[in-house]
Amino acid sequence: MSLLDYVLPFLAALGVLIIVHEFGHYIIARLCGVKVLRFSLGFGKVLFVRRLGADQTEWALSVFPLGGYVKMLDEREAPVPAEELHRAFNRQSVWRRIAIVAAGPLANFVLAIVLYWGLYAGGVEELRARIGEPPAESLAAQAGFQDGELVRSVNGDEVRTWTDFRWHLLNDALDKRSVTIETINGQNEIAFRKLDLSGVDVDQTQNDAASQLGLRLYRPRLPAVLGQLSADGAAATAGLQSGDRVVRIGDKAVETWSELVASVRDAAGHTLEVEVLRGNETRVVQLVPKAVEENGRTIGRIGVAMADAEGQHDLMFVTVRYGALDALTKGINQTWETATMSLSVLGRMIVGEVSVKNLSGPVTIADFAGQSARMGWAHYIKFLALISISLGVLNLLPVPVLDGGHLLYYVIEIIKGGPVSERVMEIGQQIGMALLAALMAFAFYNDINRLVAS
Repeated sequence: MSLLDYVLPFLAALGVLIIVHEFGHYIIARLCGVKVLRFSLGFGKVLFVRRLGADQTEWALSVFPLGGYVKMLDEREAPVPAEELHRAFNRQSVWRRIAIVAAGPLANFVLAIVLYWGLYAGGVEELRARIGEPPAESLAAQAGFQDGELVRSVNGDEVRTWTDFRWHLLNDALDKRSVTIETINGQNEIAFRKLDLSGVDVDQTQNDAASQLGLRLYRPRLPAVLGQLSADGAAATAGLQSGDRVVRIGDKAVETWSELVASVRDAAGHTLEVEVLRGNETRVVQLVPKAVEENGRTIGRIGVAMADAEGQHDLMFVTVRYGALDALTKGINQTWETATMSLSVLGRMIVGEVSVKNLSGPVTIADFAGQSARMGWAHYIKFLALISISLGVLNLLPVPVLDGGHLLYYVIEIIKGGPVSERVMEIGQQIGMALLAALMAFAFYNDINRLVAS
């Protein structure tokens, strides 16, 4: 993938999330009778502006895209004509100001709910929670997990997909709880596997919680038969065809699709001698896997899909679909659980229970944006929902310059019966800017470390 394959999905996601967030502020401000002077996508120098409406609100595009703002009429920023004092933000009741400020993060949560609702109402195909053979000596192996078992529940909660399973394990690993996992095998035999997670330290920068426990996705032993080929891929260029069965790469025999993929991934930019069986005829070709970036690593690709395998699709995938009301409930629950999980992880970072290496910056987010876009629209929508929730949570933190900092001032105002002094707010702004700059710098540092280590 080229750089644009990452940058464009990232910028598109960022644009949507910022517009939704700022529109939350804008629409509630208008409903409260506050005059909006400017709605800007981005900060800094204005690149484009257009005035619309009776108030001639400026709709602007600014040079720095990592954010946006809604500028309202306010006596603290400029003199306000007497006839418009009632439309100034600072003249509104504290409850109206709270509503206007809180509307931005809440709009991000609403967006996530709508996206999840659309996915689950329309139906989304996901991987089943089917377990692959665990590595020897892993916690999963010690618990007795077997190759091909399907997870049915975790601590009594139904599990339908691999994503649900990983989510349950992450929650339980963070809380260092023991879990009981119900499984069923190919002979319809039900088993209950117990895992003690009290000694597990979650490090999402290395692997997810499931992988750290030895619980990995089931991979059926499928033959190394080529399916559809990309016209400009290394396989097609070398003369390979759909239906060819790979039997050897270099001096290593190949029996399964997984072995083929592993050999190709490890040979980015290197010439491979590949022996294939086409009908009753054996052919040997030379090909060079194209180097691509995935999860911060350089891997090889030859532009070929796996041939359809009879019966394997239903073994690996399940379509998750709910009725309209149930899909809405699912969307609300998933948004709530993700938001509370984000807050929990952040709190654990502060007290040292979770590594700060888990903090990601724009480089990692752009990487995820590109990967999810490449995987398909459903994955990209899930990514968009997740980032929207993260943006909402971040903005609700009680840090000056963020929405949560302003909400904190208003809570203090309610308690003391009067507004916080401008001097206190100025000091708070400086502290907030310093904290935010430090947070961004550390996130960038983690991003760079991931790139260097890959």
